[in-house]
Amino acid sequence: MSQVKYPKDVLDKIELLQEKFKASGQDLSSYLEGLLYADYMTYWDYINLDILLSLQQPRTSFKDEKIFIIYHQITELYFKLIIWELEQIAEKNPIDVTFFKARMERVNMYFDQLISSFAVMWKGMEREQFLKFRMSLLPSSGFQSAQYRVIEILACDVQQLLFIDIRAKMQNELNVDVLFDNLYWQHGAVELATGEKTLTLKTFEKKYGKRLKEFIANYKDTNIWRKYLSCVDKEEELTKLLKEFDLKANVFWPLAHYKSAVRYLQRDPVDIAATGGTNWQKYLPPRFQKVIFFPDLWTTEEKNDWGKGWVVKEIFGEEI
Repeated sequence: MSQVKYPKDVLDKIELLQEKFKASGQDLSSYLEGLLYADYMTYWDYINLDILLSLQQPRTSFKDEKIFIIYHQITELYFKLIIWELEQIAEKNPIDVTFFKARMERVNMYFDQLISSFAVMWKGMEREQFLKFRMSLLPSSGFQSAQYRVIEILACDVQQLLFIDIRAKMQNELNVDVLFDNLYWQHGAVELATGEKTLTLKTFEKKYGKRLKEFIANYKDTNIWRKYLSCVDKEEELTKLLKEFDLKANVFWPLAHYKSAVRYLQRDPVDIAATGGTNWQKYLPPRFQKVIFFPDLWTTEEKNDWGKGWVVKEIFGEEI
């Protein structure tokens, strides 16, 4: 029997594999034998397609509830992508402008997808169905998205996320527990009548409070703003990308959400309450909360008019 002659590139790869497995005390021959018995990779196994498509479990018989579930699941996956990019920036040391810009471009691209995708909500569901099936979701709320809170914490000094009425006087506060209790979204999840914490907020804090406080402590010196300050070769293009991120996260995204809420929940003379009991009329519009990740990058006029341009364009049909 004639000896099989393997191409040089195959032999080179075998040599590299031998070095790799030897360095870790493993036997290459055993792994090659395992490869003989392994099945070929399939698309559906690789992305766990069957599991993914089984994750939609409507609580009612209304057909449009499945749209609602899938949309929010897609949103959380985009949040995961954004967190992945922000964490890479936070952990890169030292940070260089090329790496920084590439990751921020991805983050802004993901936010573009999120913002435009809200049409799935306000165009893709019948209002009558939504107002009925939403009652089976009490007291859950999109407010309980911990991933979005992680994005905010990764973005900036947590003092910029405080409730607007106390933000200025608490800029030097360092106690994580105090800071956490005064975050702007804590004030958006109180009972409209009593001012007490909603069940939505209580259950959210119970599940995620400790983890979010750890994020605040762990990223106080390495959040995106701090990495920007430490980037020795930063340039105007990077500044522009951070400002775009600020606008997309704190103006365009919440206002896309607000536009959807108005379509489904606004009703004269009394607005319909959100499922979590949150005061969505005051919580969602950026002009009330004025959450700005990077205030030092904006002029006083721009900060005073935060969110105004969107309203002018979307409500009054005028160009910004």
